[in-house]
Amino acid sequence: MSSCTEIIADYALRSIGIGERALPRTDITLCHQFTLIGSGMLWNIYFGALALFAGFFLATATALAKTSESAFVRKPAEWFIFVFRGSPLFIQFFLAYEALVMLPRSGIEVFGITVETAWTTKAWAGALFVMFLNTSAYAAEIFYGALRSVPKGDLEAADAYGLTGWKKFRRVVWPTMLRLAWPAYTNEAIFLFHATTLVFFSGFPAFRQEGDALYYASYFADKTFNPFIPYPITAFYFILLTLTVIGLFGIINRRLNRHLPGADRPKLRVRPQIVR
Repeated sequence: MSSCTEIIADYALRSIGIGERALPRTDITLCHQFTLIGSGMLWNIYFGALALFAGFFLATATALAKTSESAFVRKPAEWFIFVFRGSPLFIQFFLAYEALVMLPRSGIEVFGITVETAWTTKAWAGALFVMFLNTSAYAAEIFYGALRSVPKGDLEAADAYGLTGWKKFRRVVWPTMLRLAWPAYTNEAIFLFHATTLVFFSGFPAFRQEGDALYYASYFADKTFNPFIPYPITAFYFILLTLTVIGLFGIINRRLNRHLPGADRPKLRVRPQIVR
């Protein structure tokens, strides 16, 4: 039987294709389960971190579009938010996969160049794209509410200083919007990382059995006929991830409110959503 050190060396990076290819089938130890489920967490972090990073910018643009007086700009933003907030994330995974599978296997020809499409049906690309759009819609509604809540006094002060257009937005509106939206946005970030477990149930396949944390937890539950070890281990890793997100977003929250006296700085109140 291999020592735990050898198991970690063999399987710690298996989820990204580094190390032992074959999964353990016999003599499965607690170290096997902690190591492989932890390895799978790399994919959950990948999905959550990239979707959150890219979604932040799309959410900001969508929130601004929703505040526009032009219906041509406002209506698409409103419908985008309505569709992705009004439908379950799992259904979005399913519909996106079915749509992407229907693309020509040979690719799409654009200006005489054949663009490959097969990669879009893989979890690392297709599932990430769905999560990016989903979190963008939720965050956009949060940012929109914050934009509507920017104190008029701040806007009047900006006008008094002669700030207009982009300079006004960058120096007054955007920082104030972030301060107001950050607690709710932290909750969205936490739930997004939790929602990455749905990738396992979606139609998007894992590449060469290099799956996420729930993939390995399900594998061990099937092999050992004992779900009460791998699934709590998965929950343990997600609790650690949640605490990490709270810590990082707390640092940013303090940075956003650094101009306020210590007693007046709003503290993060984490209220994770039960369902999406």
